[in-house]
Amino acid sequence: MELVQGSGNIFRDLEMPNPELEHLRSTLAAQIINTLDKRKLSLREAGAETGINYTEFSRIRRAKLDGFTVDRLWKMLDLLGQTVDVKVKVHPAAKRARPAPAHF
Repeated sequence: MELVQGSGNIFRDLEMPNPELEHLRSTLAAQIINTLDKRKLSLREAGAETGINYTEFSRIRRAKLDGFTVDRLWKMLDLLGQTVDVKVKVHPAAKRARPAPAHF
């Protein structure tokens, strides 16, 4: 058995589409869950406090993040009294094989 160190982004390691976006969405969702747990809020209590249907919090707790945008998750954290700080680092993407130019 060979041990391979991950990159820190499971979505990239599994070569899933949009790995950075998925990593960000899952990080925000984890923070929502963490906030609910720390404050001992039930899903219904979180819904009542934020005005967001409790089923949305249920979907997040079950890691069903399809349909959740980054801004929606961010807003949910805001409504739970949390502030999100983001550090952006831009650098050239890794070299990828590029298709040959089309000839018309």
